[in-house]
Amino acid sequence: MPHRPSVRHWDIFCTVIDNYGDIGVTWRLARQLQREFGQRVRLWVDDLASFARLCPGLDPECDGQERQGITLQRWPKTFPDGIAAAEVVIEAFGCQLPDAYLAAMAARLVKPTWLNLEYLSAEDWVEGCHGLPSPHPRLPLTKHFFFPGFTERTGGLICEAGLLAERARWQADAAAQAAYWSTLGVPPQTEDELRVSLFSYATPAAGELLGTWAAGPQPVRVLVPEGKVLGDVAAVFGDETLQAGDVRQKGRLAVHVLPFTDQPGYDRLLWSCDVNIVRGEDSFVRAQWAARPFLWHIYLQEEDAHLVKLDAFLSHYGASLSAPARDALIAAFHAWNRGQGMAAAWAGLAPQLDELRRHAQGWPKQALGSADLASRLVQMVENTLQ
Repeated sequence: MPHRPSVRHWDIFCTVIDNYGDIGVTWRLARQLQREFGQRVRLWVDDLASFARLCPGLDPECDGQERQGITLQRWPKTFPDGIAAAEVVIEAFGCQLPDAYLAAMAARLVKPTWLNLEYLSAEDWVEGCHGLPSPHPRLPLTKHFFFPGFTERTGGLICEAGLLAERARWQADAAAQAAYWSTLGVPPQTEDELRVSLFSYATPAAGELLGTWAAGPQPVRVLVPEGKVLGDVAAVFGDETLQAGDVRQKGRLAVHVLPFTDQPGYDRLLWSCDVNIVRGEDSFVRAQWAARPFLWHIYLQEEDAHLVKLDAFLSHYGASLSAPARDALIAAFHAWNRGQGMAAAWAGLAPQLDELRRHAQGWPKQALGSADLASRLVQMVENTLQ
């Protein structure tokens, strides 16, 4: 019989950056800890208005509330005294814990397990840094670094139990997909049509690729959730703005602007498309679980440090591809992230889509390895709080 972890109180602190990326990851993690491991989770968030778009029913005016079994708490600029520290404290993505809360942690007889949940990276150095301690300079507390990653010597990737099986059932259910498209006002997919989701940062690459599709031989239908790339999409059609519900046609290209959706709704969009263009960290991982070819718009960093992270991922993801497919994929990823060259990159990528589809089907189990992120996180806590 599998070991059931002890039920503990967890506090997860998150500052909302770029609207949805950091809170998207921590919200998924909080729910998984509660649902699959029975943990008691309180999620501290500094921007409830942005969070409300991912969590239907959340009241952005209410400082404390419960949703889906998770206690949601506003993280105020002036943190109150007297808040009891949890047994496990997660500092998501380097956000700084309040001094008052640190003092409460130090006052506990048994000090909390304190973890800094870092950003996902496929770079080699992550293995050496995962789990390293960082003693506090003044207080009797030690923080440990927890690095998500693609190898067994890292913290793994967020993937809920049963997700891959649920996705496989969905992709095998033509009736469910037809009903889904109907609810969005999108016509059924024709046999020769390519269906693409586009959720990206603003980039000239979007306009170039959409123009290529408009002038190309194959019908392409693009589904664009509300977001930063809408300005680039609107420019293709000579519009100043686009909004949810708008539909535009140009040559062989059709574009539908979709309303922003919750996380399960976004998963269904990814599962239902032939190709997905995604951004940041959360949608990047979900595109991999969708088992479809994808392009990743990585968050821009100074001195092109993001391109090093991009190539580190591609070295893992493309390792078993044929040379033509690998080269085409790398060229397309780089063109999208550099904001130019997408017409030529697509011309190289399109003939490789069949191989990339087959590869994408097998990738999730390879990337997941022996355990998902939440399982590895719970095990790490069990090892330190026995």
